[in-house]
Amino acid sequence: MKVFVCVKQVPDTETKIKIRADGNGIDTIGIKWVMNPYDEIAVEEAIKMREGGKATHVTAIGLGPKARVSETLRTALAMGADDAIVIDAPEDVDSFSTAKALAAAIRAEGEYKFVLTGKLAIDDNQSSVSQMVAEFLGIPHTTVVSKLEYADNQVTAEREVEGGSREVVQLSLPAVVAANKGLNSPRYASLPGIMKAKKKVIKELALGSLDTGEGDIRVRFQNFQLPPEKPAAQIIPGDVATATATLVRLLREEAKVI
Repeated sequence: MKVFVCVKQVPDTETKIKIRADGNGIDTIGIKWVMNPYDEIAVEEAIKMREGGKATHVTAIGLGPKARVSETLRTALAMGADDAIVIDAPEDVDSFSTAKALAAAIRAEGEYKFVLTGKLAIDDNQSSVSQMVAEFLGIPHTTVVSKLEYADNQVTAEREVEGGSREVVQLSLPAVVAANKGLNSPRYASLPGIMKAKKKVIKELALGSLDTGEGDIRVRFQNFQLPPEKPAAQIIPGDVATATATLVRLLREEAKVI
């Protein structure tokens, strides 16, 4: 069984974000890019499936500026993926066009018994690409999965739902599953793995070759703004009774919350 893993490149959480001069996005110069953490979990799960004899081949697939996204795909290859596909696309493609292109690329490869993704990307938090990939492929889907069991032509997934409860669902293959924390602990790429990754194949596709273009971008963002600086904390002096009385007065007269 061939497994596909969709991975996204996102800014490192420690990167200081700057807004572009036109306000319609972030300035990508100087950003440190990494693989989306939830996608790392998906890559690890695919590799574990192959190591456990449940899969025969793992293909990582990503979309974005080719030269940059290929670096993240090399990370997936260093972790143990067999090969990779990069879809060269502009920075501003939305979730709909991303999912349409990913699904078209996966379909073009032939067999797609199982597709793994992360539950969301930590840059935009939209949590929608995996569901739309499944819809474009016309196959079952589930998300926020923290436990998976595999059997012939089906998977049993345990997923988190609201209120701390868990839900167990069974899906017939082919299917798309979006990974959550707790499913596994991603491995670090070893030095031999990194060296081997340099020789592995990354297939290059153009966005236009997948019947996806400007007309498929349904959402555009503008007027990006950084959150306002937090005001300095105010320390109220005095004993407990005095400080409490002062706090109540400030909450009533200045903050106007009581």
